[in-house]
Amino acid sequence: MAVVRKTRYSAADIQVLEGLEPVRKRPAMYIGGVDASGYHHLLWEILDNSVDEVINGYAARIEVTLHKDGKTVTVTDDGRGIPVDVMPKYKKPALEVILTTLHSGGKFEQGNYIHSGGLHGVGASVVNALSSSLIVRVKRDGKHHVQTYAKGFATSKLKTEGKARGTGTTVTFTPDAEIFGVKAKFDPELIRDRLEAKSYLHRGMIVVFREETRSPAREETYQHDGGIAEYLAKVVTQRGKNTVPAAQKVPPPAASEPIATTEEGLPEAELTAQGGEIPSVPPVAAMQIPAGALFYKQSEGDFRLEIALVWTEATDEHLRSYVNGIPTPNGGTHEAGLRSGIVKAVRNYIETHGLGPKGVTLTAEDIREGICGILSSYVVDPQFQGQTKGRLNNPETTAQVEGVVRPALEKWLNDTKTVAEPIIARIILAARAREASRAAAQQVTRKTAVSHRLNLPGKLADCASTNPQESELFIVEGDSAGGSAKQGRDRRTQAILPLRGKVLNAEQASTEKIGQNKELQDIVSALGCGIGEDFKAANLRYGKIFLLMDADSDGHHISTLLLTFFYRHMRELIRNGSVFIAQPPLYKIEVGKDTYWALDDADRARILKDHAKGNAKPNIMRFKGLGEMTADELKSTTLDPKRRLALRVTIPEEAALDTERTINDLLGKDVSARFKFIMERAGEVKELDV
Repeated sequence: MAVVRKTRYSAADIQVLEGLEPVRKRPAMYIGGVDASGYHHLLWEILDNSVDEVINGYAARIEVTLHKDGKTVTVTDDGRGIPVDVMPKYKKPALEVILTTLHSGGKFEQGNYIHSGGLHGVGASVVNALSSSLIVRVKRDGKHHVQTYAKGFATSKLKTEGKARGTGTTVTFTPDAEIFGVKAKFDPELIRDRLEAKSYLHRGMIVVFREETRSPAREETYQHDGGIAEYLAKVVTQRGKNTVPAAQKVPPPAASEPIATTEEGLPEAELTAQGGEIPSVPPVAAMQIPAGALFYKQSEGDFRLEIALVWTEATDEHLRSYVNGIPTPNGGTHEAGLRSGIVKAVRNYIETHGLGPKGVTLTAEDIREGICGILSSYVVDPQFQGQTKGRLNNPETTAQVEGVVRPALEKWLNDTKTVAEPIIARIILAARAREASRAAAQQVTRKTAVSHRLNLPGKLADCASTNPQESELFIVEGDSAGGSAKQGRDRRTQAILPLRGKVLNAEQASTEKIGQNKELQDIVSALGCGIGEDFKAANLRYGKIFLLMDADSDGHHISTLLLTFFYRHMRELIRNGSVFIAQPPLYKIEVGKDTYWALDDADRARILKDHAKGNAKPNIMRFKGLGEMTADELKSTTLDPKRRLALRVTIPEEAALDTERTINDLLGKDVSARFKFIMERAGEVKELDV
């Protein structure tokens, strides 16, 4: 429908959105969007209110129920219960004011909550505004109170329904389909992961998850007295990278506990007098983190802090941070303080003991490479970036975290030299690998689109355009296919790079071997953006990179090897959405005068069912490779932007860990991981292409 532009603009055109109307008008401002993330954010808001009761010592148990429809959820806690007495100023119960008024709540003054995730007084009211139905039950003052809501308004008066034992709050709500769509549902696995993480962060808290979408219904209880030390063991296990020093093959003795320091650096046995026991890692989890390899630090007072970290053999840094129990995936000042504290502590240790390597300068990234850590901090007046609270912005927190971490970590390194020595060796190895990577990158780096014709691979059939926004590179398997692609391409915007030799497995090969591999050198030269630390997205010569391989197992294998190379050495290309997998047809099907193209056997069966009817006898041709296709066929099915099919390669944030683990298992040096993968899935294979 066309929008009619007004010719007159006056006071009559000014709107004032009342009550919770702004939330329904612009929900993304409050929950980040109306996608799956925003949908689940409604649950996180209610859940975090219950967790705030636990953090401040008023509750110990939280129950979450996902009902049969998958769209309705109930959160129950045994906290104090939301106040229900009437607020004289508004002449309404406090419960109703909280749920129907933005910026209302009991967390603005520090007397009610010392630490809390809720700050702005908008969480519960936003959930009400974006729910088609919301029911609140409060147990307080020996009575059971109930009130119903919908789309931001109270739909009933506050009622008292008999007597009640204990205290607490129960919230049942269904997100509004008008806002999120009729197909939106809660993801049980996502809820389960969030609840289990909460149970790790708050030792002693009991979290129950009931999943009624299953038949029969399933109930799980989470309680982790080991806290974030136990959580870290789980994360290390999931990432599948060994610790430094290496993990033991058998569980350590039950008495073994992580080496830790207290606020004053006292031994663990004296910590009870300082305000709590250091958690020990359960024996099963401890198989991944040997006794002594885990650094743990707990600080009490106005600024509470809990940190657990370990160095691993991974090539990246993995930190999970939380503020008052709220995950901060975008980091912030608390993470900056942790990183600074780690780097300064390690540098001081190296300088004190004269362990600095010759000819190599250690960078902060070298020191933090391989670190896997969890930081849980409690800030009295946190300043989050936006209502979704993905980043902490308190400037004073950086110095506070660094002031706790730096001296404790430095003391830990000095007290446990058997652990410190392999860590320092691992850091030096990272620095040398970085230098080697830089040298290798310099050998294969080529000019950018500005110097378009210099030092490009001889077999590259380049395009005429120097504008990366419209230029495309097709990496093609084989010379014969490359010939057809060169003839069928749009010479102005499409470049063709045939692959002749074997593609190296970048997961197993050293950086030096990658720099010497002719095929990978040609790819890096053609792209012009460098690799590793020298990668510069601004120098990329092509906006889209297509992997065009045969539609068989060999072609899939080559695509996998190239994707592994991009993932390990040019990951920004994937993150930026620049890498695609072309989808050439496997079959050509002629039915009468009509021609159809099938991607695979299933597609072939569908086409035959739909079009090969009556006396029509289809002529089916299976392509053994791209080289069997004519230039026109390749153009019409695979190269032409108006008619082609292609898969964009992405790494969703929630799948980053699974991606890392899968590539390491299937392409890494550990044969046992691949053997296990094959044996577990052998029964699923119906046809094997060898």
